[in-house]
Amino acid sequence: MRKDAITDDQDRAAGTTRDPEAAPPGGAWDAVVVGGGVAGLVAARELALAGLRPLVLEAWRSPGGVVGRHEVDGLALDAGAESFATRGGVVAALAEELGLADRVVTPEKHGAWVRLPGGAGPLPRTGLLGIPADPWAPDVRRTIGLAGSLRAALDRLLPARVGTADGTTLGALVRARAGRRVLDRLVRPVVAGVHAAEPDDVAADAVAPGLVAAVRREGSLARGVAAQRALAPAGSAVAGFRGGLHVLVEALVADVVARGGSVRTGASVRAVARAGDGFAVTVDGPAGPAGSDGPGAATLTTPRLVVATPGAVDLLAGVAPGLAGLATDPGADIVLATLVLDAPELDAAPRGTGVLVARGVAGVRAKALTHATAKWAWLAEAAGPGRHVVRLSYGRAGDDAGAGDGVPRDLDALTDLAVRDAAAVLGVPLRREQVRASARVRWRQGLPVPSAAHRETVRRVRDAVAAVPGLAVVGAWVSGNGLASVVPDARATASALAAAAPPGAPAGAPDPARTPPPEA
Repeated sequence: MRKDAITDDQDRAAGTTRDPEAAPPGGAWDAVVVGGGVAGLVAARELALAGLRPLVLEAWRSPGGVVGRHEVDGLALDAGAESFATRGGVVAALAEELGLADRVVTPEKHGAWVRLPGGAGPLPRTGLLGIPADPWAPDVRRTIGLAGSLRAALDRLLPARVGTADGTTLGALVRARAGRRVLDRLVRPVVAGVHAAEPDDVAADAVAPGLVAAVRREGSLARGVAAQRALAPAGSAVAGFRGGLHVLVEALVADVVARGGSVRTGASVRAVARAGDGFAVTVDGPAGPAGSDGPGAATLTTPRLVVATPGAVDLLAGVAPGLAGLATDPGADIVLATLVLDAPELDAAPRGTGVLVARGVAGVRAKALTHATAKWAWLAEAAGPGRHVVRLSYGRAGDDAGAGDGVPRDLDALTDLAVRDAAAVLGVPLRREQVRASARVRWRQGLPVPSAAHRETVRRVRDAVAAVPGLAVVGAWVSGNGLASVVPDARATASALAAAAPPGAPAGAPDPARTPPPEA
């Protein structure tokens, strides 16, 4: 994950770290984790829980990856992801382990909207990626019209096999069973907002695991959606943390350090090579110790290596021969524009917690808007009456949101655009002079398109990495987008790596590096 930040606040360190050049008590680092996003930090914590001493290397000046933090108008805000899917309860379980259970919060119940070329309408309150569980629900009928509801209702009369072939895309599934209005007015804007992709480009099982099987089992798409929603914990399908999603990063860093690990920021990994049965990791950063590879460079050796960055294929080409010729999806280029406004006219949350924007809406460049002070009660309280935080997202798969495509690089010009877009999608006149402060964050390699081709590449990457003892990869680029996918994959992968005998050790030999983890 790479980030181009405009404001200095976005790159502040999120926690105290140990000196990575100083070997931990008892010898070298037991594992090196390349990439300090949530996946890397979760993997490092899992290694530490197993009694190993991990070192996390993060190229940016603050850890967290897409779960970043910045300060705008005195408010500590999320600079990237600001909520997580509650499915499986995996993120909530991690939060409880980290002492954050009492900070988990759900969004306000204002609902979300979609902005279409012909106007605005609500998104289904009972749906999955915009697919309604009830095509006759009033909010669904308002957005897709009577004709759309009639067509979607035919889903229950179709044979279960229609649209459910193995490997089907989400677009093909929805088009076949629910019709074009559901696809174009509901699903397409949601998938663009969540995955920065088109429904016809994403594998249904990748973005909605289990949905195709549920449709076959239940005999209809609507009933399949209802069945999938019933598997989720009671309450909202998404949640966050009081204070922002970034508090999870701060807690992970603190926990890794407390358990004997270290998190080094401003450390860019230049190369990885084999070193005996382990790995040599060459790091650019602050001046290395005597004997390093040059000014600002150092080489660390480790028996275990976890790579948690989208650039893993290139970085590991020399140690995992099976990676030759593979290329993962580069992901969409995303720009986030945050506005803090003096706008009492937004107190009524005119478009709920946010708006997803369909392609083709005249005069609007944004693909989505989050009305953060309407979505999170804790933020509304921090902002105070009449002060509102809205965040607009620019960039879809195939676009370069940071260079051209109508999205300015200059913060002032982007602010002007964001104010115009916010007024259009919220349906409320807004003026530039109402802006108290603004910020621009650019994310690159942020959201790999979960296509069938990308999933096949990931499978081949995992196979190639598995053939190299002591090596592992984690992150959204392999697990799928969102913390509900990233967290369990990183935990399982790191746990398996910790349980395996260190490279070069006889089968069944104990690991001399294992020490009881210090009390957190």
